[in-house]
Order: sequence, then C-alpha cells, then structure tokens
Amino acid sequence: MQMNKIVARALLVLLIFVAGLALTAGYQLYKFTRPVTVMALSTPWTDKVDKEAPLPEYPRPQLRRDRWQSLNGPWQYAITAREAPVPVDYDGTIVVPFAIESRLSGVQRKLLPQDRLWYRRVFEAPPSHSNERLMLHFGAVDWEAEVWLNGQKMGVHQGGFDPFSFDITQALIEGDAQELVVAVWDPTNKGNGAVGKQHLVPHGIRYTAVSGIWQTVWLEPVPVQHIQKVAVTDTNLTMGAVTLAIEANDIRPGDEVEVQVLADAEVVMTVRDVVQAEGIQMRLAPPGLRAWSPDDPFLYDLQVSLWRDGKLLDTVESYFGAREVAVARDSEGAWRLMLNGSPVFHLGLLDQGWWPDGLYTAPTDEALAFDIEATKRMGFNTIRKHVKVEPARWYWHADRLGVLVWQDMPTGSDRDSSRFAQIFDQLGDFFSAQLFDSRNVSLARSPESADHFRRELSSMVTGLQAFPSIVAWVPFNEAWGQFDTDKILAEVSELDPTRLVDGPSGWTDTGTGDIRDFHMYGREAEFPARQIPGRPLVYGEFGGLGYPVDGHLAVEAGWGYSAFDSQADFEAAYADLLGLIESLLPRGLAGAIYTQTTDVESEINGLITYDRKKFKIPPERLTQINDRLTRWPVLKGSEPLSRD
Repeated sequence: MQMNKIVARALLVLLIFVAGLALTAGYQLYKFTRPVTVMALSTPWTDKVDKEAPLPEYPRPQLRRDRWQSLNGPWQYAITAREAPVPVDYDGTIVVPFAIESRLSGVQRKLLPQDRLWYRRVFEAPPSHSNERLMLHFGAVDWEAEVWLNGQKMGVHQGGFDPFSFDITQALIEGDAQELVVAVWDPTNKGNGAVGKQHLVPHGIRYTAVSGIWQTVWLEPVPVQHIQKVAVTDTNLTMGAVTLAIEANDIRPGDEVEVQVLADAEVVMTVRDVVQAEGIQMRLAPPGLRAWSPDDPFLYDLQVSLWRDGKLLDTVESYFGAREVAVARDSEGAWRLMLNGSPVFHLGLLDQGWWPDGLYTAPTDEALAFDIEATKRMGFNTIRKHVKVEPARWYWHADRLGVLVWQDMPTGSDRDSSRFAQIFDQLGDFFSAQLFDSRNVSLARSPESADHFRRELSSMVTGLQAFPSIVAWVPFNEAWGQFDTDKILAEVSELDPTRLVDGPSGWTDTGTGDIRDFHMYGREAEFPARQIPGRPLVYGEFGGLGYPVDGHLAVEAGWGYSAFDSQADFEAAYADLLGLIESLLPRGLAGAIYTQTTDVESEINGLITYDRKKFKIPPERLTQINDRLTRWPVLKGSEPLSRD
C-alpha cells in the first residue's frame, strides 16, 4: 500500500513536470510566433534617396550598353480587388523600385492575396533606328506581373526574384506619351511560389512582406541581332584558359564574334571567331592568367562585338574572374573546400539582405555594397545569401570586393502557411530528421508548386552564372518546402557543373550533394565523429548570439538563440565560440556560417544593428578573432577531385 502511494506521488510529480515543460514550451512557441509591430528605422542612406530618380546606376554589370533609360521614380499606383479591371483613377504616387510595403516607396501599405496592385507610368521612348528593337526590362517583381503598353498586352511573368524583359517595339505609338501599366498579384506566404522569409504576419524569423516592383525598371534600344548573355562556363588554371559562352539573338552561321580581353584597362588579347551555331563558345587564354580570390579579386574586362559581312551589329561590355572550385582530401584525410587548387576555410555570415527603409531594396548603390564591405572589414571571407536573390549589382560588388558567396534558393511550399502551422510543420520536419536518419519521406509539393520551384531555381542558376563570387548553390534550407531532394540537387549540378551544390543546408540530408551541412545553434561542440567521403563537412548556420542595442531596435522585444545584456559579455561569448570553431578545423570542419550580418526586425543576432549604424563588436577586433580561421595554414597533399 505504501509502495502504491509512492508510485502515485512519483507519477504525479512526473505529470506536473511534463505539464510544466509543455506549458513552458507552449509559451516560448507563442512568444516566437507572436505578431510583432515593426517600428520605422532610418539607415545612413535613407535621406540620400533621390525620389525622382532612385538607384540610377546601370543595373546589369555583366552586359553593359551605353544607351539606356531608367524608369525608376514616381509612378501612379492603385490597389483593387484581384478580379477588377484596369483602374480609371489611381490612389496616389509610389516610388519605384521600392516595394509598396516599404517606407521608401512613399506608400507603406500591406498587399493581401485578394488584392491587385496596379502601376502606371507615362514615358517618352528613347530615339531608335529602324534596325533596332526597344526592350523593357524588369530587375524583379514579386510575384506575378502582367504588363501592358498603350493598351496592348506584352505578357505575364511569374517569379519574384528573376529578371524578365519584353520587346515593346510593336506597341509603341507616335508621339511622346507611351502609357505603361503593370498589374501585380502577390499571395506571399499564401501562394506556392518562392517567397523566402516574407510573411503577411511578421513574427520570429518571418519578416514584413514585399510586393510589387522591387528592382530597377529600364528601357534599352538593341539591334535586331544583339548579344543576350556573356558568361565564363569553365576555368582551367593549369592551362591558363577560360571558356566564354556567348548567346545572341537572330544570328546565323557566318556571323563573327570578336572578344577583346582587358587587364587594368589595357587590351591583353583579342579573339575573333566565326559563328557555327546559336550558342558560341570561345577559348580565352590571356598571358599569365591571373586567378580571382578573396585575397586578390582580380577581374578582366571584356569588349564583345557581333559582326555580319564586315558590319558591326552589336557591342557590349562585360567582365570575368578566373577561379576554380572543387572539393579535395587533405594530407590527414579530411575533406576540404578548394579554391584555385588550395584549401580555404569558408568563414562567413548569414546575410538576409533586408533593409528597414527599403525591405528587399537597398536605398542606394552605396548601401547595397555596404554589407559586403562590412563583411570583409570584420574578417569574413564568405557570405551565405539566405533565401533571397539580390539585384545583379550586389553580385558585381561581391566580385570586385572579393567574397565567396553561397547562394540560397528562396524557399516556398504549398503547405498551410499560418504562422502556427508553419512552426509545427518545421518542428515535425526537424524531429523526423533526427529520428529517421535525416530521411523525411513526408516532404512533398503539389505538381504546380514543384513546377514553380524548378522554374525559379533554373532562372536563378542561369541568371547568376556569370558571377565568379558565387561558389556554391543552396537549393534547400532546413526542409522548408524540400522535395525530390536527390533529383533537384543533381539537376542543379548538371545545370552548373562549375560550382558546388550544398545538399541540403541543415536537417534533412539524404546523402547527396557536394557538401554535408549541419545547423548547430548551441550545439557547436557536438562535432560529428564520422565524415562522409567526398563531402566536406560544414556548419551552414551556427552562433546566432543575441545582443539588443538600445536606440537601434525595430521591435520592442527581439530574440536570439542566446541573449546577452552587455557588449563585453557579447564580445567574450563570440570570441569563445570562434575559438571552439577553430578547434574543429583540424578535425575536418571545412566551413562555418555565423548567424548573422545584421539584426532584422525581430532578430537581434546580427553583428551590425538593423539600421547599419553600429557594429556590436569593433570590426578590427572581429578581424583579429576571425583571421585565425580564414588564415588557417594551407594544407599540403591536397588533390582536387573530379565531380564524377
């Protein structure tokens, strides 16, 4: 009888303990998913924005022409029901290319899935010749854009991160006034396209939604036969050569392509070849080919011209960086990430690319470059561009400044996207990954959603192919919308065999991909004892130390994976953590991405405040700590491996 009472009391205590844990976990989950009010913050560039002509720089550094016309600036806008026709009256003025939810747009209104956002702009077409076409370019519009010129439909584009263009020549009318109308529908997290970190109800790690035009819109007269793409598709440093792929419109066998290669503004070689097919491959071997790296981000300039029967048809300016990416085993048998035949420890920052004034869009080009420059100043050599694709100029800045880029595919799925369902789905994915050897068989997407993902992923890879700073693709993050993992990773590797494919980043690894990627918040010391042959082991995310800086917060109460009340404690914790990471390098850790570059809305785990006004640890101190990892001794005995 006495024993029964003891057992009953023990069970009661256990029940109370479990209930307490459940209540605590439930409260923490509630806090994490609680909607937040995001307060306005200014950056050092907010007041420098020219609202009549914002972001005036040519938006496509890899394919430059002299004649072009920006359409950035004031447009008319209206929000209607999704099914409504083109409005007669508009609600006011919006500054393009800032999303309607952003402060810099001048509107700052939420767009709901049942809404349609209309833009209207009247412009004067630039002068053009009879043998030219007028192209209308959009850097990016989130998510579905339908375009009319002078009442004539130009087309529809779906996808919030990739550039698209229309030939508007036939729709031009006589006179100076050309009417351009753009209709946007954006379901955000209620849709099944790529959405990244956006959410209609900002909370936790989900941020204010972004809708509509968020990159530069511009006009460009081009010849009927014109160059459409220039990109290095292969580098062989041993042979001192690169392969240059050129795509052009309406060319034919017998046309000629001439390429001038310039180093420090001097022509070092000229190659001219006859076109054999639509796609053009040219071998370039400049004398003493100079490799690109973070320590020496040397870029060759290109002048590419298209000729027919001795007549110049088109010419563009471009550039390239010569670098090789591979994996290899060091003399101790550990797998390493290789750059130009040498192992490099990738010490990087998780970079969300969000701005308190412009959301997805940096206020100025100087601001766009700032986060990259700051990353270098703090002693990092890598950026993981997290579930967002940046404007082309961001990657040009990364190329010229010298930083390695892991490029994420923006996430998306067709699951119930309420904030509570989202959290429980991800918890289920996480625990399933732990319990079932990282093979979560429940991950799936509808055919429509899968088609959107594949199409947007392909556009991202092919659209960013020319930028040498990108060394790895990250198709999936932490099971967010993950599906057909092995097939998707293989497709990306086939689409671009010159880069590594991270497979995937965190949680649900299926044994494929070039890199084995762990997310290790608070568990950094739990280093896996066994390495996988052919797959360097990295921490795709770690750290996330939180430190709120008064006067620089966008929310009343933010969060981090751990929190500190003083700068001294925060700096000491960072130094200790990086010391731990350093101790793992001899054991085979090949890279580590710290969370994160800046605070973002609720997240206070940046090394820089969200407004970009304060470094939480002096950059020179961070460099002192980080240099011990990025300058880790070059390993001997490494032999680059083929990807076969």
